[in-house]
Amino acid sequence: MSSDHPTVRHPSAGPDRRLLGGLFAALLMACVALLGTGAPARADSAGPGPTATTIAEALATSPVYVDPSFAAAVTASQQRELADQIAATGLPIKVVLVPLKKGDAFGGSAKGLAAVLQERLGQPQLILLTNDEYVSWLKGTEWPNDTHQTRDSAMAVGMLKELKDAGLAARVGRAIELIKTGQGTAVYKAEAARVDREYSARPKAKDQAADSSSGGQGTLLAVAAALVLAVGGAAFLVLRRRSPRHTAFTFPDAVFAADQAADEAGLRRQAAAEVLALGEAVDGADGATTPGLGRALDAYDAAGRVLDAARGIPDLAGVLALAAEGRSALAAEPRLPLCFFDPRHGAAVRRTTWRPLGRRERVDVAVCEDCAQALRARRAPQVLAVRDQGRTIPYFEMPADRSLWAATGYGSLLSGPDDTLAARVGTGEFSRARQQSEDRGAAKD
Repeated sequence: MSSDHPTVRHPSAGPDRRLLGGLFAALLMACVALLGTGAPARADSAGPGPTATTIAEALATSPVYVDPSFAAAVTASQQRELADQIAATGLPIKVVLVPLKKGDAFGGSAKGLAAVLQERLGQPQLILLTNDEYVSWLKGTEWPNDTHQTRDSAMAVGMLKELKDAGLAARVGRAIELIKTGQGTAVYKAEAARVDREYSARPKAKDQAADSSSGGQGTLLAVAAALVLAVGGAAFLVLRRRSPRHTAFTFPDAVFAADQAADEAGLRRQAAAEVLALGEAVDGADGATTPGLGRALDAYDAAGRVLDAARGIPDLAGVLALAAEGRSALAAEPRLPLCFFDPRHGAAVRRTTWRPLGRRERVDVAVCEDCAQALRARRAPQVLAVRDQGRTIPYFEMPADRSLWAATGYGSLLSGPDDTLAARVGTGEFSRARQQSEDRGAAKD
């Protein structure tokens, strides 16, 4: 999901009304398609949400609790069908589907929800299925141990091709079936292997939206997100110590969340594989003939540290950028970093100057072939988007003190040969930036 904006007009600069109307119409259709799948949007204005007591009392009469805000996704009749399916298993399965956000009774996390409910219900044996923070994926937890492969059963349904366009009720039903048959782990491993094969077969620089049309998750959602970015996205590039200006529009939560949930699992596997490959390359390098071996070792160490601490797609993209930096250090000739607009696009093929609309200064950035072509054609390339303070923005609009990736453009904005991503991770900039971001979020809450 991405965008550079050479052709985007900020509302204050006199937008083309017909263009904006067309883009918003496309967004509306995409969002309607989303609702048709039964995936509910998170209602940030819906108040603090249900309490553990409310849910526990409801579960005393039915094994399925669905928050009213999810009523369109899992109807009353579907709830009854799920309850009957659970009764037929003879297992202590409970299903709880509620919106999660910071400040609620569960700390905004599926893990917190499961822990609080298990304590409140007081059942020594319990199988709990909940939605995750992004709604579209399920979380499975079982006490006292995972005898029925509950965790893998819940994860598997998010990867099954036949459930790609299914609603939440169908996913829950399939998870219950896997728990009953004890096939959750086998199905999860098979689907994970399939996803890995398909991911490895994709051209490195192929853009995510085009790739999703050949079978990837959330095609319409990715297109909708890209359209919103094109309308109101990265109008202002924020670099080193500059505060971001707000973009004109924000994403629907469900659009961003669906893209995030679909991409993160595969990206984490890719990042781990890249770190492993860099380690093997470092081990096989001859120090006498590889002057950059020390820098490669630093990049390998930094990539591993960021991977261990990664909390989402932006950090995982940073792992890819660090691994690329390490491979460049081992190469006979210097290489460009990964694409500035989105490291998931792959290696950059050239550097170009880019001026965000609304700003005077130009910035020298490394771009992949697809983004270079988009810029030449005055089209909007895809850009990596992040969630910040309740809005979705291009990653480089984050304040530099709260994002190492915004400060460096994933390597594009570094000042010289001694200024590397690995060096910045090594001096604690990654950790400090994340702490700043967390402190800011806690202060706002």
